[in-house]
Amino acid sequence: MKKGDILEGIVTRVDYPGKGVVETSEGICIVKNVLPGQRVSLRVSKKRRGKAEGTLLEVIEKAPFERTAPCPHFGRCGGCMYLHLPFEKELELKKSQVERLLQGAVAEGAKLSGIPVEEIDVSGWFEGILPSPQEYEYRNKMEYTFGDEYKDGPLALGMHKRGGFYDIVTVDGCRITDPDFSLILRTTMQYFSDTVFALSGQPQASASYDENQGDVENAKEGDFSFYHLPFYHRLRHTGYLRHLLVRKAAFTGEILVDLVTTTQFKPDLSGFADALVRLQDDGLLKGKYAGILHTNNDSLADAVLDQGTEILYGTDYFTEELLGLKFNVTPFSFFQTNSHGAEVLYDTARRYLTEGCKEGKDKGVVYDLYSGTGTIAQLMAPAASKVIGVEIVEEAVEAAKVNAARNGLTNCSFLAGDVLKVLDTIEEKPDTIILDPPRDGIHPKALPRILSYGVENILYISCKPSSLARDLPAFIAAGYRPVRGVCVDQFPWTSSVEVVVSMSRVGSRL
Repeated sequence: MKKGDILEGIVTRVDYPGKGVVETSEGICIVKNVLPGQRVSLRVSKKRRGKAEGTLLEVIEKAPFERTAPCPHFGRCGGCMYLHLPFEKELELKKSQVERLLQGAVAEGAKLSGIPVEEIDVSGWFEGILPSPQEYEYRNKMEYTFGDEYKDGPLALGMHKRGGFYDIVTVDGCRITDPDFSLILRTTMQYFSDTVFALSGQPQASASYDENQGDVENAKEGDFSFYHLPFYHRLRHTGYLRHLLVRKAAFTGEILVDLVTTTQFKPDLSGFADALVRLQDDGLLKGKYAGILHTNNDSLADAVLDQGTEILYGTDYFTEELLGLKFNVTPFSFFQTNSHGAEVLYDTARRYLTEGCKEGKDKGVVYDLYSGTGTIAQLMAPAASKVIGVEIVEEAVEAAKVNAARNGLTNCSFLAGDVLKVLDTIEEKPDTIILDPPRDGIHPKALPRILSYGVENILYISCKPSSLARDLPAFIAAGYRPVRGVCVDQFPWTSSVEVVVSMSRVGSRL
C-alpha cells in the first residue's frame, strides 16, 4: 500500500470519533465518514510507520441497516455523521466505541499500578449508554458561520462544508435544531443579502445599490456610495460578518441571538434587530427573545470570541431550568447544548455521587472544577456542606453566582481562574471532586495536583471520551478504581458522546 493507491474494502468497525477501520487486500486503512458493514472504495492519502489513512471515494455497498438520512444537507454539512443510521444502531455504535476506549485505558492503568486488569475490567462497572430524550431538534446552541458555499458565490450562513474550511452550507431545516433556529438563520441571511448600506453606515433600499454597487473589499474611498456588508474572509482577514450565535432554552423557550462581526465597518444594525423582532411580533416564532446582541471580534482565529458586546434588544442572557433549578446563561458561558439530555446527564452524576452514602452523611466539601455556569455545583449543593466551583471564563463565574443566589443556595462559592493556579488559593480541602473539563481534558500539570488531595470519591464527566481514556490510567495508578460509568448520548447523530465515570480511592467507603 502506498500513497495515491485506489483500493476497495469492507468497513469492519468505526472507532471514536468516526474513524472507520477498512480491511483491504493491501492491509488496514483508516477512513472517515463510513459505517460498519459498508463496502467502499478509497484513495490512500497517508502512509507512515505502518499505518495508512485514506479518503472515501464511494460507498459501493451500503451497510445492512443503513437508511436514507432525513436531512437534505446530510453529507455536505460537517455537523452530523450518523444520521443515516437508525437511532438504536447509533446508540450501539457509540457504546462500543467508548467501551473499547475504556478497555484500553484500564489495561494501561492496570499495567502502571501492577494490579490484575480483571480487578477493574470494564464489564464490571460500565453500564452502557443512556439515550437523549429527544432524537431531533435537541440543540439549544448553534454557532453559524458567514461565508459562501463556493468561491465568489452568494452569501451563505451555516456550517462548514464536510472536509472543508472555507465553504459554508446554509443549513436551513437542520434536523437537530428547533425550527426557530432555521427561521432566525434564514431571516438573518436574507437581511444581509438584500440590505445595502450607505457610507454613513445607514441601511438603504436595495434599489439604490443597483446603480452604485462596488467591490467593497478592493474599492478606494469615493469609488461607490453603497455597499453590501461582506462576510469575513478567513484567509485575507477582511470583511465584516463572522458568526451568528443562537441559543434557545428548551424548557423556558427564551432565545438569545448574537451577531458577531469585525470592527472594519460601522453599520447601523437596528434594522437587523427589527427584522428579527418582527418574527416574534408576527407570531412566527415558537419561542420568545430574551435578547438580540452584537459582539465585536477582530481576532484572527476562526472562533467566536467576545471583544465587546452591545445589546440591540432585551437583555444579554436567557434563563433555562434544569431539575427544578433556574440558570441565567450568557452568550459565551458554557451550558450543555442539549437541555433534555443534560437532565439525564446531571441526574446520573448526582446519583453516582449520592447513592450508597451512609444515611445523614453528606459529601463534605465538594470541588466542582471546570464548573461553567455552576450547574453541577448547584445540583450537588443539597448533598454537600459546601461546594466550590472553579471556572476560567469570568462571565460564566458571574452567572454562576447569580444562579446560586436565585436558587437560594448559600453553600456555593465560585472562583474565576485557571484550575491549576486557583487550587493553591483555596483554604478548604475537598472531600469530593467533580471534574467536567473541556474537550482536551485535564491539563497534564493540573492532574497531579488534583490527585494529591487523595479524596475518597472523584466524578469525571467527559465530552471527549478519548481525553477521559488518556487521563484514566493516572487515576488508577494513583489508587482510584472505577466503580460506575455510563455514556449519555447528548449529541445524537454526531460523532460526539458524553461519558460519566465515578471513581473511589482504594480502601475508601462512601
